[in-house]
Amino acid sequence: MNRVIDLAVSRFKELDEERQEEFRALLVSFRNLYGFLSQIIPYQDSELEKLYAFLRFLHVKLPRRESGPVYTFDDEVKLKYYRLQKISEGSISLQTGEAKPLKGPTDVGTGESHGEYVELSQLIDLLNDRFGTDFKPADQLFFDQIKEEAVADENLRQAARVNTMDNFKFVFDKTLEGLIIDRMEGNEEIFNRLMNDKNFHEVASGYLLQQVYEQLREGAGRTS
Repeated sequence: MNRVIDLAVSRFKELDEERQEEFRALLVSFRNLYGFLSQIIPYQDSELEKLYAFLRFLHVKLPRRESGPVYTFDDEVKLKYYRLQKISEGSISLQTGEAKPLKGPTDVGTGESHGEYVELSQLIDLLNDRFGTDFKPADQLFFDQIKEEAVADENLRQAARVNTMDNFKFVFDKTLEGLIIDRMEGNEEIFNRLMNDKNFHEVASGYLLQQVYEQLREGAGRTS
């Protein structure tokens, strides 16, 4: 697809700035509208779905604007300064006596252990062990950012409130595909693995699904 997209990018560069911005605006409008409506309307036209996927990839490769009051933050916030400050001081030694076992919360509305599920921070280690990859802790940022964007998505938020995790998965999978494509330049190695290795994609998306769903449900419980 990159070869086809590069041809489209070349034609885009031949347009004047006004036509470029007009095309960019139409592309973004179609992408956002189709992505929203496809979650509630069962489209039967496969060509529309192909166009939607193509435009998502194309938008990422379009050159950035060269003029105008546009500010680029590269989707990241960089830490420049920090301050270390002692807030308090005290003893944390344990008192001697008979130790009592701790039990995890199991009441309604609290978390419950889920066998194979792991914390999102452990996902990189899990993928490395299972698929023989060599991703580093820094690569975790790719999945962390996807999770945060998913949690902030209003459509997912509403779907999580009224659906079981199994039903929520149908909405989540479509949204996740778009979030991964939007992040394709953030980590090409993980992106290519997600796009080309079905088993790798299923493991990663499964853990993201659980983390996002539980956080959204927890948030819904606090606001209800």
